[in-house]
Amino acid sequence: MSSIAPQPVTRHPEPIIKVVDLKKSFSEREVLKGVSFEVFAGETLGIIGPSGCGKSTILRLLCGLLQPDGGQIIKTSDNIGLVFQSSALLNSLTVRQNLALPLRLQHLSRKEQERRIQEGLKLVGLAEYIDSYPSQLSGGQQKRTSFARAIVGNPKIILYDEPTTGLDPVMSTIIEDYMIQLEAQLHAASIVVTHQYSTWTRTADRVVMLHAGKVVWEGKPPEAEGSNNPYIRQFAHATREGPMLSNSV
Repeated sequence: MSSIAPQPVTRHPEPIIKVVDLKKSFSEREVLKGVSFEVFAGETLGIIGPSGCGKSTILRLLCGLLQPDGGQIIKTSDNIGLVFQSSALLNSLTVRQNLALPLRLQHLSRKEQERRIQEGLKLVGLAEYIDSYPSQLSGGQQKRTSFARAIVGNPKIILYDEPTTGLDPVMSTIIEDYMIQLEAQLHAASIVVTHQYSTWTRTADRVVMLHAGKVVWEGKPPEAEGSNNPYIRQFAHATREGPMLSNSV
């Protein structure tokens, strides 16, 4: 992976993403009960919390796959790159063809599309696999290909849904390194939804923690370990003692 020096972050006077009192229910189950946060250009916000607290629902709302029941989502751009929990590559298409999919709506010349595809693959160290099919790639290579697909359109917003799920510790570190590199290079506003401790502590500039559809803690990752907040203390230390004891255990 090439080394790219981090660029100084100059925040815009207004956030790239502003979520205000967001609410969402499915049937009679209220998943989000008034969630608010902001994300600025050049920073990564981590959204953490136990399973079922509404983390992935927020991502679906942000990219328009779902509509909120209440509240506001204010974005300065709809140019969004998505990195799914599964790589979500189309097995019938080559790596080149998979990366070309998000470029079709941008009305680029074939030469420009090819340039962006090759640059994206070079960034994640997979340039030689451009004509391979997903089935010919390892799990880690498929994940890196999904990263390249997410960035070929030069997105202003990048959404990561559990990007290190199912990966071994070494590959998780590699993927986290790519996330840090992309933040420095693209200066996008990024949100990472994750359970994995190393991912949110290494890649997020700020963190919001959800529980039962509400924000119960917000702060910087280094503040989590020593916090007196019972939710983040239990989550960060992975202890059974605390307010999040599962009723299913």
